[in-house]
Amino acid sequence: MRRREFLGLSVGGAIAALSSRAQAQASIKEIRIGYQKTGVLVIARQQAVLEKRFVGKQIGIKWIEFTSGPPLLEAMSTGSVDLGAVGDTPPIFAQAANANIVYIAGSPITNGQGILVPANSSIRTIADLKGKRVGFTKGSSAHNVVIATLEKAGLTYEDITPVYLTPPDAGPAFANGSVEAWAVWDPYFAIGEKRQNGRILINAHEVAKTNSFYLANRDFANSHVRETREVIDGLAEAARWAEANRAEVASALATVTGVPLEVQAVAANRASFLIGPVTGEIVTTQQAVADRFHKLGLIPKPIAVRDIVWRHTQS
Repeated sequence: MRRREFLGLSVGGAIAALSSRAQAQASIKEIRIGYQKTGVLVIARQQAVLEKRFVGKQIGIKWIEFTSGPPLLEAMSTGSVDLGAVGDTPPIFAQAANANIVYIAGSPITNGQGILVPANSSIRTIADLKGKRVGFTKGSSAHNVVIATLEKAGLTYEDITPVYLTPPDAGPAFANGSVEAWAVWDPYFAIGEKRQNGRILINAHEVAKTNSFYLANRDFANSHVRETREVIDGLAEAARWAEANRAEVASALATVTGVPLEVQAVAANRASFLIGPVTGEIVTTQQAVADRFHKLGLIPKPIAVRDIVWRHTQS
């Protein structure tokens, strides 16, 4: 191929790509948000924060509920969901599976997840988990909590019997003794304490730094930079309100989710809501999670977290 022809194709391809992006930018009519019944997204939905921001642009907001992060990110990767929030572990498994996602914001978790045991259990220390059945959702943030906790006590993954259950299934299993410990996040963590006779064996912050994340479908974020930033700004607004109004957060979450107020009050009072950029420190912490899972053979290849951090910052 002659150089002139090559340049002509290159320029033509670039113009076509720009045209395609411009058409995608102009055609957006709806933003689909994947959420779980916890945290800022529930508040943002209840207060119609995003709906108010986008109504003048004639862009609708569609909320799609998930019970945990892994199926949410699977839907996001395929383009069925545009943006959403999950814990630290689901993005690790998703990136290892070449999911079409990017990190767009982060939120440090100071409390609100850990491992529960029955109040009368003989399990008193982490070491007592050896040989026990531990329930948690595979590929969730609770999965990371379990592994980090075992490491702290010098135990291995083979020292326990993992029982992979979603939170709605794990709760009854914990209550009836089918599992001897349960790793989970709020509000299920608080439900286990208040309604299922649970005792906290370990809080996640005692064993490792943890974060939650806001992610987006890569193509959506890159084609709709302005809208993606607007979503982050709207959620940050809801997060600031939540930090300053915890009693109202508990009441709102109880109304929206049907989880009793006393349970939501526990969750709201210990939660960290603030949202910010995915900093270098957060990337380092998240990379340690990825390395931990690869070392155990739970993801098939090493990954570099920084490779899927969205570059279009809010600055």
